[in-house]
Amino acid sequence: MFEYILLLVGIFLLVKGADYLIEGASSLGKLLKITPLIIGLTVLAFSTSIPELTINIFSSIGGTSDIGLGNIIGSNIANILLILGAIAFFMLIKVRNVVIKKGIPFTLFSVFIFMLLANDSFFNGPNILSRIDGIILLIFFAIFIYYIYLIGRKDKAKLLPEELEPQKHNKLIITSMIIGGIIALFIGGKLVVDSAIIIARQLGLSEFLISATILAIGTSLPELIVSIVAATKKKLDFVVGNIIGSNIFNTFLVLGISSIIRPMPFNSIFNFDLLFLFIITAWLLVFMYVGKKHQLEKWNSYVFIGLYIFYLAYIIIRG
Repeated sequence: MFEYILLLVGIFLLVKGADYLIEGASSLGKLLKITPLIIGLTVLAFSTSIPELTINIFSSIGGTSDIGLGNIIGSNIANILLILGAIAFFMLIKVRNVVIKKGIPFTLFSVFIFMLLANDSFFNGPNILSRIDGIILLIFFAIFIYYIYLIGRKDKAKLLPEELEPQKHNKLIITSMIIGGIIALFIGGKLVVDSAIIIARQLGLSEFLISATILAIGTSLPELIVSIVAATKKKLDFVVGNIIGSNIFNTFLVLGISSIIRPMPFNSIFNFDLLFLFIITAWLLVFMYVGKKHQLEKWNSYVFIGLYIFYLAYIIIRG
């Protein structure tokens, strides 16, 4: 019974944390004259990737690489199929051209690099993410940050009138909102994940299945709640920027740090999941040019949610 109470408390903290984070991030954008898209790709993406980072650091220290890898791959799949699918079901998502031409291809590239570095057997070596691979991933993360900096410089000229209005909060309040939101997301995410794992183990589910489903969805809850709150506030650039940025943060930053702490053996069974992630990311790019251009419509949500149900069914059977 106690774990169900923790689950409810965790969900409450996630919702309130997301609300404070969105408000703080929006005010920060106005203060620094940065577009919501850039804030979504950086501040929100990092904030909502903290649960994945925390879990992967502890899984690396504990030597449970399957949990860390399953968490990242499962979270990235959930971000695209579950979160974008759920938001697109309720409202039209307009995606800016800069995201389609630069953001999504960079996400696709991150999956390709992940697959290449993990499959050393292609080069007659053991399948492992080594410390050198971790350094390579962090180098690509640094390139991504510089890339966002260049986009941000060009994007300043595209600020909307409401984004140029003076923000109503001072620097201290903005900082408190962002830090408080991040802390609430972290604690809320941990409570939800921990209580869900206890419930799952009571039901007799395996550790791998827990990491690829409950743990992956649980660590994607901050992205989901932040995206829902942003969507209700009509800040759709936050939604798309958060999802795209979070997947890149997870792959380059989280996996980079994790494999530097301890090399992560890569089970070849994950190649299906990685290939699936690559395909759905490519489909996201294709969807931008099918139907109404640069938009995710309700029919796209049916495809995404249907694919997510297929993926869950597949790994449950496999696991």
